[in-house]
Amino acid sequence: MDLGLSGQRVLVTASSAGIGEAIATSFAREGATVILNGRSQATAAAAKARIEDAIDGAKVEFVVADLGSAEGCEAAIDGLPAGSVDVLVNNLGVYEPIDFFDTTDAHWQRLFEINVMSGVRLSRHFLEGMLKKKAGRIVFVSSESGINPAPEMAHYSATKTMQISVSRNLAEMTKGTDVTVNSVLPGPVNTQGVGDFIAAVFPELPREEAHAKFMRENRPTSLIERLSRPEEIADFVCFIASARASAVNGAALKVDGGMIRSVF
Repeated sequence: MDLGLSGQRVLVTASSAGIGEAIATSFAREGATVILNGRSQATAAAAKARIEDAIDGAKVEFVVADLGSAEGCEAAIDGLPAGSVDVLVNNLGVYEPIDFFDTTDAHWQRLFEINVMSGVRLSRHFLEGMLKKKAGRIVFVSSESGINPAPEMAHYSATKTMQISVSRNLAEMTKGTDVTVNSVLPGPVNTQGVGDFIAAVFPELPREEAHAKFMRENRPTSLIERLSRPEEIADFVCFIASARASAVNGAALKVDGGMIRSVF
């Protein structure tokens, strides 16, 4: 299926590793020009090289900026005019398992700045250009925790709920255009970071056994009973950002392996 992404310019935040790199790779495979983002020249350049090695003729650029701050967003925006991006994937996000009573105001503020305000700041810039052209896509990579809160990460879950709300609010601005704004809600994904987190929860077990135990005991409603692969999330994001998904707008789309027990 041709997704119609060839020639599109796609900015994927936090894309020097993990889900972000997988998303960037999927877009590059579809013929889009991908703009990677990392906090250092070395990590961004390494991700660019990996994608170019994997895909013949891949068109990859990168912008170095810490998008978890207002200054970092401004630095990225300075090099990317409002009309220069056709697809914005707000993938940047961090999590940290901390007991609610141990979370300080600083913990809450940090996750709010990174998980919520990065997408707000970039969308405020790029959405305006999309609306002028009456074409474009914004995708927020939220989490099933935005609907199904993780008790060990109350502040993380709250920011993911806010992303879903922001996404829907922005979608309301797109009436009468070919711009869409959606959020994607993955379940636990088998990235290096998640793997390290689970290994710390079950340090006595080999990595694969730890993953299985985590899903069985900590995420028992999962229907696939495993961590998702980054590529599974990436391919879905590509579809939602494509011309094939032009009727999908303002949606919170679960890609959680059936973890959320809901028919809506």
